[in-house]
Amino acid sequence: MKFEEEIKQSSFKNAREKAVINILYTGNWLRDHSEKVLKPNGINEQHFNILRILRGRHPLTICPGEIKEVLINKRGDLTRLLDKLVANGMVERDINPDNRRMINLKITDKGLGLLAKLDSVMEEQSQTYNALTEEESNLLSDLLDKLRG
Repeated sequence: MKFEEEIKQSSFKNAREKAVINILYTGNWLRDHSEKVLKPNGINEQHFNILRILRGRHPLTICPGEIKEVLINKRGDLTRLLDKLVANGMVERDINPDNRRMINLKITDKGLGLLAKLDSVMEEQSQTYNALTEEESNLLSDLLDKLRG
């Protein structure tokens, strides 16, 4: 269904406004689909992003500042997000022995296990997005990169 029908709006100032609103609408649509998978597992999209960053660094550690630099959604309180992951046993937090003011973070086996489970579920869910060919997906990605400058 066209997004204009979904939001019950057919007139826009111009094509750029329509495109931006469509991007916002689609971003929320994608987030809602992801949350259907993540929420039953006790995490949100930001927790998932943090766990994936930590898995990419595994078995090494990473400091919170490095995570903040590469987070997709930088708006959340990183300390609070990490506190939940630590409390749930998915992340370990230790004082850096070389600099006691720094904290080292590392994904645990429990965190790796959750990601392994979610990888397959998210892969199944991504079949929903097969409406785009590989070529169209690359073009869309290039256009979004161009939009951000």
